[in-house]
Amino acid sequence: MSNIENFLTSYLFGLSLPNIKITDLVEIIIIAFIIYQIMLWVKNTRAWMLFKGILFLLAFILFASIFEMNTILWIASKTINVGIIAVIIIFQPELRKALEQLGRKNILTTLFPIDSQRFGEERFSDKTVNEITRAVFEMGSVRTGALIVIERDISLTDYENTGIEVDSLISSQLLINIFEHNTPLHDGAIIVRGNRVAAATCYLPLSDNMGLSKELGTRHRAGVGISEVSDSLTIIVSEETGKVSVATGGELTRNVDSDYLRSKLYELQNKSPESGRFRKTKGRVKNEKKVNS
Repeated sequence: MSNIENFLTSYLFGLSLPNIKITDLVEIIIIAFIIYQIMLWVKNTRAWMLFKGILFLLAFILFASIFEMNTILWIASKTINVGIIAVIIIFQPELRKALEQLGRKNILTTLFPIDSQRFGEERFSDKTVNEITRAVFEMGSVRTGALIVIERDISLTDYENTGIEVDSLISSQLLINIFEHNTPLHDGAIIVRGNRVAAATCYLPLSDNMGLSKELGTRHRAGVGISEVSDSLTIIVSEETGKVSVATGGELTRNVDSDYLRSKLYELQNKSPESGRFRKTKGRVKNEKKVNS
């Protein structure tokens, strides 16, 4: 019994535990969350392959250090500064995309409502919602491919300038005629601003998300790509299957029905809940599939 008491006295009671405060716990949680988000970001982009290449180089330097390969260590020490700059240049597209996504987080727009519309100022009318929905599923029924980008708070002027100005009120007949085969404006995307079609035949950035299904073509990758660099909502009609997909925030939802699409458009309206016309339709997704970027 005395041996146990001596052990406790000599070792356990002699330990000096750090004085942990509430702020320390909060700091640990924040740092862990940031590291976790960085790891997810690296894994879901091309940065993962580059990161593995950097790990290979570090392992090679460690190997050289263990076996005292002084020449290799000297070269590594002289190029480390250049290497840091090279990494920043190589990761520039991914870093820019990460900062853009950070700027679109709801927590930031809530704390700093920069360039955001005041609640109650609707972006487009109920008629526009119905016309877009009718046109999309009429085109889907005859397998006419379409790519419709609906602008929100982030301006799409740069992409609008790549196309042809239309500036026309939205109607289902207009949308169907634009995407009809062998017409001058059918190739590319149209950009919708408010109740008007701003431009057609616009070029969009393609997504480099490796998680997208290989069966998806350029139209779907362009729809996801523009949703990764802006807060827009993109509607894609597949020319091969006639199925309708929706892309927003870098996430693609495939094979949606008219109720689901209409509910997403009503969410974009920014309409006041006091309005008698405000919709709360949930919508349905048939065989829903999502891909995170």
